[in-house]
Amino acid sequence: MSIRAIIVDTAGTTTDLNFIQDVLFPYSRTAMPEFLEKNQHNVLVDYCISDIKDIALEPDASLARVTEILQQWIDEDRKITPLKTLQGLIWKQGYNNAEFTGHIYPDFIESIERITQKGIRIYSFSSGSVDAQKLLFSHSDSGDLTPSFSGHFDTRTGNKLDKQAYCNICNTISLKPKQILFVSDMAEELKAAEAAGMTTCQMLRLPEQVKAKCKTVTSFNELQFD
Repeated sequence: MSIRAIIVDTAGTTTDLNFIQDVLFPYSRTAMPEFLEKNQHNVLVDYCISDIKDIALEPDASLARVTEILQQWIDEDRKITPLKTLQGLIWKQGYNNAEFTGHIYPDFIESIERITQKGIRIYSFSSGSVDAQKLLFSHSDSGDLTPSFSGHFDTRTGNKLDKQAYCNICNTISLKPKQILFVSDMAEELKAAEAAGMTTCQMLRLPEQVKAKCKTVTSFNELQFD
């Protein structure tokens, strides 16, 4: 069965993990206090703040305490939806102010046209929010890549280590699992996608990566489609 769609992971697969850890995370950590102070009455921000108090089981937490919780979650790289939503909003500010551009591996950029010309749809799936993914791809080092994408998925679709998330993606894009190729650097994510019936391929960018039991490549240029 031929591949009709490719789902790409972001950190470690299409974008350098160091960009996320050394640029995006510290930026959101530093900007968080002022951002919450200024935007606490914005409906979405207010909703996230309430959500954070619920998750942390601190219903009476002050704004300063909420900031502290968020900064701790950033340090721990927690995949919590309200945190990811707020980070996305903060990164939008950073991209718009041209404080940084989104790092995307050149081999992915080179392969986009080749993939889409074969009638294969491209989607991204990340623990970062859909908004954060769109920002990354629209403010990339090579300009706006979003027109090449058919859609984006985040933690609202499910946990990336959970088979159900990949079943949900198959249902959303109306394709049989085997028609979808999932490319990630993380062995555990690939295992979950495989359990859902997807075709999988591991991107090996770093020598110390834990190897998955599936096909491996070191660049998107190595991916061949019928």
